[in-house]
Amino acid sequence: MSHRTYKTTILSTALLLGSLPVMANVANGDFEQWSGNTPDSWSTIDSGIALSPSTSVVNSGSRSAAINVNTGSQSNTDLLQQVNVEAGQTYNFSADVYHTEGKIKARLYVDGYQGYSNEAQTNQWQTISHSYTASSSKTINVGLRFYDVSGFDGSEIVYVDNFLPNTSIISPPPTSSCSTNTLTLTLKTDNYGSETSWVINNSQGSAIANGNGYSSNTQYNEQVCLTDGAYTLIVSDSYGDGMCCSAGDGSYTLIQEQVTLASGASFNNTESTAFELGDSTGDPGDGSGGGTTPNPTPTGYYVTTQGLTGYTLKTELYNIIKDHNAQGYSAIWNFYDSSARDKYFENDNSILDMYSEKPNGTDSYNYTAVSDQCGTYNSEADCYNREHSFPKSWFGGTVEPMNSDVHHIYATDGYVNSKRSNYPFGEVASASFTSTNGSKVGSAASSLNYSGTVFEPIDEFKGDFARAYFYMATRYENVIGNWQNITTSSNAVLNGSSNQVFESWVVAMLLNWHNSDPVSQMELDRNQAAFEFQGNRNPYIDHPEFVEMIW
Repeated sequence: MSHRTYKTTILSTALLLGSLPVMANVANGDFEQWSGNTPDSWSTIDSGIALSPSTSVVNSGSRSAAINVNTGSQSNTDLLQQVNVEAGQTYNFSADVYHTEGKIKARLYVDGYQGYSNEAQTNQWQTISHSYTASSSKTINVGLRFYDVSGFDGSEIVYVDNFLPNTSIISPPPTSSCSTNTLTLTLKTDNYGSETSWVINNSQGSAIANGNGYSSNTQYNEQVCLTDGAYTLIVSDSYGDGMCCSAGDGSYTLIQEQVTLASGASFNNTESTAFELGDSTGDPGDGSGGGTTPNPTPTGYYVTTQGLTGYTLKTELYNIIKDHNAQGYSAIWNFYDSSARDKYFENDNSILDMYSEKPNGTDSYNYTAVSDQCGTYNSEADCYNREHSFPKSWFGGTVEPMNSDVHHIYATDGYVNSKRSNYPFGEVASASFTSTNGSKVGSAASSLNYSGTVFEPIDEFKGDFARAYFYMATRYENVIGNWQNITTSSNAVLNGSSNQVFESWVVAMLLNWHNSDPVSQMELDRNQAAFEFQGNRNPYIDHPEFVEMIW
């Protein structure tokens, strides 16, 4: 599925329910039209930046603007154009930004300097926005300014796309050309249409379609073409009073072939609805399953997190998942018997061992559930045991409920588990031990900003372990700040706080693993099984976007 964002305001079929204010339109905001290396309609391009069209890093349409910032002098880094606004009207301006090295930040300019992008979020799209109310009818400057931060080496590329509201709006393909699922989102805005926005995220938390910048008291029909899979529609109101009823009679409805997938009107900041299209069949071999989908998250499980971000969101997640029903350490064997089988790679019903599984080839050995439990071991392939991915020595040993929390305890080869010991997860520069599937123990790579011995799982499972660590930081928020000095390794990983929890080098690595290895069908299934086993969920599997919202 292309990550193209469809934004279709079909004014020709809009039902005008009141007076329509003048729209403040950014010309060529999608950067589709160029004259050489100059984007049409952008009147100010300072000498400290150099632009070119890009077709490789794109968030909307077929092109974006690749902006090479080559100076630390901020007054020479503006990208602007003039836009007409009407007195008393409110306009939502936004731009999508993609950082590459993280040493440049972008600042939105709307008749003055507004919010910044987060330069630490590299190799992914993010949106910066500002709601602007015109004090008079006039022409204003709209665009971006770029700022260097510590570590800037004199040249860095930032990609920009989808500057809204945009006159050159991208139309979706007609219904007849959509070979999968055509959906229609009908929006009826209230007296403050500019406060309304929406996004459809896929199961990895990436935005597939979105819209904003709406007029008041107007009906819109937004069409989106989606492949089979699991999605979440999030409708937001920036003021926090929904679309109904104190400020008008607004509502939304998402429909596929006369079937209503989501609808609403009265909410506060946001309202989220999960839905599935087709059979959501995964591709065996990437851990995404072979045709099954997990049971849905219980209705309202995360409802109290709406509108929250940062460590406030993390604390609310703690309140949701704390006090789970610990089943005891011995019960984990039964959990593995029922819920740790290989239905994703060889699909042979053997125990899925993340320290020996070869995603793209034949495993060197396989374990039969129950009969191959450890036991003693002298080498690989002897038996499987219960691996605390977050070592139990870090929280003081066989202490409950941490010692039996299946969200971080995996079936793994006993010998490889012993080699892992209680070393931090990391990326290895020079390996002293390598398992049959490529998991490694050795000295840490210099890029980690940590010197010591680390254990590196294979790429296929790095995101799984990262999300398990974010779970531990959240589920045990009330006690984890006391674990830092229990062992040398816990001191290397934990920073003694209950909010960030991890040292900065660990956070950076886990974020990279989380983004590079998205949630798989295997994780979704395991999360549901853990919920049925002990009564709580890993929020970062259900909502991967929570990771970036917190850390």
